[in-house]
Amino acid sequence: MKIERIETFRAAVPLIKPFKTALRTVVTAETIIVKVTCDNGIVGWGEAPPTVVITGDSLRSIESAIQDVIGPFLVHKSLLNFELLFHGLKSILVGNSSAKAAVDMALYDCLAQACKLPLYQFLGGHKNQLETDFTVSVNGPEEMGEDAVSYVKKGFNVLKVKVGKDDIATDIERIREIRNRVGYDIKVRLDANQGWNAKDAIRAIRKMEDSGLEIELVEQPVKADDIDGLKQVTDHVDTLIMADESVFTPKQAFHVLQTRSADLINIKLMKAGGIYQAQIINQLAETCGVECMVGSMIETKLGITAAAHFAASKQNITRYDFDAPLMLAKEIVDGGIQYNNRFITIPNEPGLGIKGINADGGN
Repeated sequence: MKIERIETFRAAVPLIKPFKTALRTVVTAETIIVKVTCDNGIVGWGEAPPTVVITGDSLRSIESAIQDVIGPFLVHKSLLNFELLFHGLKSILVGNSSAKAAVDMALYDCLAQACKLPLYQFLGGHKNQLETDFTVSVNGPEEMGEDAVSYVKKGFNVLKVKVGKDDIATDIERIREIRNRVGYDIKVRLDANQGWNAKDAIRAIRKMEDSGLEIELVEQPVKADDIDGLKQVTDHVDTLIMADESVFTPKQAFHVLQTRSADLINIKLMKAGGIYQAQIINQLAETCGVECMVGSMIETKLGITAAAHFAASKQNITRYDFDAPLMLAKEIVDGGIQYNNRFITIPNEPGLGIKGINADGGN
């Protein structure tokens, strides 16, 4: 079972509503689709959205990494030696985690198909149903309150609220407005996207705790490289703190875990460089008694399907942030995971269960 060719093409899908965080605003989901064809006719699919403010990867850099470096390394090699291939994929070039992730998930798609197993079963098979949160973009308090109500009416009972773009007082006002609108039966998570410093984060979280706003967790309150600050926040608040941008690699995860700088870790395939490395991060966290979330960038259902298969395969992964496909104005993926509002079902089809991509530029 040898890799015969690796192809890439671009796709772009408008969002229903602009997606706003402390780091960026997205109105169109641009992405690179990867198609891996094996000599036995098996086809695997992958995806890499450009997220330059987080991973540093652009459309052109992803294409170049795959076409000029990763592709020549993998073509004509046997997938039966996949341990060698995944190690090579990690070390063949520095960085470029999104490009690596797209190829990684396509290779896993091929392997699981060859074994006639859904990927989540190939990886561990913990369960085939998940429940996603839904993200409230950072806007004015009134607009965020209205958005929160609309998502709850659609059946979502976990909201991931973006903060960190303005001053702390405004962020607290945002959360208070959402709580006033949706009540306290809805679970609320915050994501500051590195928007605070340690002292401001502690002050803001303590004030929310004292006000009884019942925040489940706060994700990445400080800059990605400020591990000391992350630990300071974790040590001085009761609310759970989750590391996101601070953890790309297993080595970074080990440092956060060793120093007890966070209570939880958010694994994203685009940060980790794919499923192979993501599994190592989760195993490290599980060994330390730390649960993980699996999240995503603004991706189509293709990339989210791969992330969902990984997340569903592991017992230690207990939270899921897979709402991105629900933000898109149209569906370009044929097959993959199935949504019923907040509930996700993974079909028992071999691999990722992707039948094709209905977008200009390839299928």
